[in-house]
Amino acid sequence: MFDVERLPHRSVAKAVLSVEGLRHALASVRVMNDENILDKLCAGGNSYWLTRFVILRLLGFVYAIAFLVAAQQLVPLIGEHGLTPANHFLTAIQTQLGSRTAGMLRVPTLFWFENSDSALSIFAWTGFGLSLVVLGGYANAIILSILWAMYLSIVHIGQIWYGYGWEIQLLETGFLSIFLCPLIDGRPFPRCRPPILVFWLFRWLGFRIMIGAGLIKLRGDSCWRGLTCLYYHYETQPIPNPISRYLHFAPHWFHKFGTAWNHFIELVVPWFSFGPRTARHIAGVLLVSFQIVLIVSGNLSFLNYVTIIPFLACFDDTFLRHFLPATLVRRAEGAAQKSRPSRINNTIAIVLAVLVAYLSIAPVLNLVSGRQLMNYSYDPLDLVNTYGAFGTVGRERDEIIFEGTTDAIITGDTKWKEYKFKAKPGDPNLRPPFVAPYQPRIDWQIWFAAMASPAEYPWTLHFVWKLLHNDRGTLSLLANNPFPNAPPRYIRARLYRYQFTPLGESAWWKREPIGEWLPGLSSDDAQLRRLLTAMDWLD
Repeated sequence: MFDVERLPHRSVAKAVLSVEGLRHALASVRVMNDENILDKLCAGGNSYWLTRFVILRLLGFVYAIAFLVAAQQLVPLIGEHGLTPANHFLTAIQTQLGSRTAGMLRVPTLFWFENSDSALSIFAWTGFGLSLVVLGGYANAIILSILWAMYLSIVHIGQIWYGYGWEIQLLETGFLSIFLCPLIDGRPFPRCRPPILVFWLFRWLGFRIMIGAGLIKLRGDSCWRGLTCLYYHYETQPIPNPISRYLHFAPHWFHKFGTAWNHFIELVVPWFSFGPRTARHIAGVLLVSFQIVLIVSGNLSFLNYVTIIPFLACFDDTFLRHFLPATLVRRAEGAAQKSRPSRINNTIAIVLAVLVAYLSIAPVLNLVSGRQLMNYSYDPLDLVNTYGAFGTVGRERDEIIFEGTTDAIITGDTKWKEYKFKAKPGDPNLRPPFVAPYQPRIDWQIWFAAMASPAEYPWTLHFVWKLLHNDRGTLSLLANNPFPNAPPRYIRARLYRYQFTPLGESAWWKREPIGEWLPGLSSDDAQLRRLLTAMDWLD
């Protein structure tokens, strides 16, 4: 150290300048080091060109299925004359919150501006078309933002028909995917390299999905802890497929092993998705293969398809290059060589990571809570959510069978004709279909209704009213119309208990009547009319 006061004037000036220069130099070194660290951190994205390609293609496929379902079912479900009209729903929200603006902030959807049947249909088909563009290999932030906003708008007016965990899961997945792409360049291999932080956020999403599903099982039903839930699951799940019957009759040791394996995959494996490359690759293989097994075992809509997407972030190009066409691999390698880091994209990714970290506080607290919520959103845009599946498993399968008759008076000799649905069990001799990833939404809701009463599912009364009038939209949701020439005079609903028949028998199901779920109702029934009038459903 030196004494400044003893130096000549010029020496003092030089010393001060030297000290200031040293400070500036040290500051510059720190900035350069920070920039180098940031560049090194973000440079890892250059190893994920194939990963981004595969993630976006699968996302386009899931979006296409989701919008196709909407295009074919939105109008009869929530249209102007649907089972639960969206315009009534939005009006109720506006009334409850006191203003249209408050409603738009609480339930953001573009359908606040227009929700006619034609708007619903055009909206859904437009989303389907844009999804095919992404599936075909062309995606940028603008297209993905539009798809996300469109599907958010549908989910937020979908009411019970869109109350499933995979709806908000698709929204969170779609939101993250926006930041994988350049703003405008929609080529499969654009000039901008993939941002590595977004792949970490995908892993975080996959982690929450699996840990949430594993914890809700252990907390929700004793059969998961006793390793016996799979004794019942394949038979009692919402929409079984033909393979479900064979799995149901597998030995008990097989089911116990499957349940234990489920716990291992959901509660142990996800931690390794944050590990080094080899651990991540192994975790990714196990997580993806587990979802494929679930796809084979039942019709769970597009749940398992959209769940695979975040798990793909466990793989980098060194892994995927062994499974993808050589021409695609060469294009990815060429793009990696020509790419340049983008400070803007890296900064946006950092801001996104901070946002997700902040919004993850509530879902993480929910995971460690003794009262864990399943499939719940904590923000109006469904950006970061909590997930779970099959917290409880039914031991027996009950089905509601809707029947109609043209008889003017119901007697003991009245002949009833059964309405058939597109996927749910009905005729015991009919083979269960393969429908996933497509979802017949009314079939799913009737599965829920069979575990409750009509009072808890009042839309079923509106459904009966529609059948009494041979409503074309409602009938489009079904597999048949037993009364093509004239509408029935009465509709009733009976409850049956279904069981898979043993392997080798020609029938797929055996069923036993439990009792009446809804009595015979006609369009002249005064009580039915009062109920529909109270709900503003009397067309």
